[in-house]
Amino acid sequence: MAWNEPGDKDKDPWNDKKGQQQPPDLDEAIRSFQEKISNIFGGGTGGSSGQRKMPGGSGLGIGLLLVAAVVLWALSGFYIVDEGNHGVETRFGKYSETTAPGLNWHLPTPIEAVDIVNVQKQRFIEVGYRTGGRERGSGSVPRESLMLTKDENIVDVRLAVQYQIKDAANYIFNVKDQKATLKQATESVERGVIGRNDMNFVLLEGRADIVADIKKELQTLLDRYSSGIIITDVNLQDAQPPEQVQAAFEDAIKAREDKERYINEAEAYRNDVVPKARGAASRKIQEAEGYKLRVIAESQGETVRFTKLLAEYKKAPDVTRKRLYIDAMESVLSKTDTVMIDLKKGNNVMYLPLDRLGRGQGAHKTGGAVNSGGDNDHNSGSNRDSGTSRASTRGRESRGRK
Repeated sequence: MAWNEPGDKDKDPWNDKKGQQQPPDLDEAIRSFQEKISNIFGGGTGGSSGQRKMPGGSGLGIGLLLVAAVVLWALSGFYIVDEGNHGVETRFGKYSETTAPGLNWHLPTPIEAVDIVNVQKQRFIEVGYRTGGRERGSGSVPRESLMLTKDENIVDVRLAVQYQIKDAANYIFNVKDQKATLKQATESVERGVIGRNDMNFVLLEGRADIVADIKKELQTLLDRYSSGIIITDVNLQDAQPPEQVQAAFEDAIKAREDKERYINEAEAYRNDVVPKARGAASRKIQEAEGYKLRVIAESQGETVRFTKLLAEYKKAPDVTRKRLYIDAMESVLSKTDTVMIDLKKGNNVMYLPLDRLGRGQGAHKTGGAVNSGGDNDHNSGSNRDSGTSRASTRGRESRGRK
């Protein structure tokens, strides 16, 4: 039968006062809990109708509870420091000691506390830019990146600094906001170094020197602050003129590169021409020296020959004079193609063009044909030259007879 059927009002659960549970009494619950604890530590057994308690059992149970609480409190002071970390213990907020990796113990809270600091982790800060996702160097921050050089030019410099913690206690207690302090110190040192150098030095050949100076001065400043930070690396991400003058600066760079190219070409041309000119000059000097020595040697030889010839001439003038004449004629006629035959009887001198006959004979031997016209030309030329040759020969004979 359903609870809401007519004639059975006792089945209504909303009106059932007899079966409804009442909330437990708080005092009774506390008393029950104390009795259970007393049974565990104080002894005594019994049923629900009659429980028997040992004298002094309640005090012993409380003592054991206190001892257990003290033991648990002492055990809470154990802690483990992982490899690469240091533990910094403080007693009532004041620095106590730094613990090494391993199992360590300190007075539990609230007397002492410990802070674990990773001293091997590579941390870094960005000055002048912010990374946008995985791409480095994106998101310029002009208020950090723009700075003035020695020659009053503005450059856009973006720097990344990597650092580690070398003293965990100094890192925690001597600097309030470590990352902000490091960034401000880096920016201050960077502006000082950039301000001591010209723009061309910063943008071109001086990048390595600038990075080294920034790292050295920044570490000195952090040590003065006792910050507990060691700078491991400084990277110059980018150094360029501001975006507003980028085009003009690129034109200036191109002009400088053209200048360097022209200078290099001129140097190459000079290196090619100058050695050749020096070699030619040296050759001329050597030729002149050789000519000088040759002329001097020939003059000395002629002098010696003339001296010897003079001595012979003094001994036999006629023979020496005739010999000199023959030598002179031989020297002169040896340079010509004229062949002279002396006839003892008669004044006519027969002239034979042996050189031309020899050339004709050579052509005949090689299979070449000598045409009649060519022979006539040779003969006519021989007849024309014979008169001159005969006249010159008569003059020589007449002078020889005299």
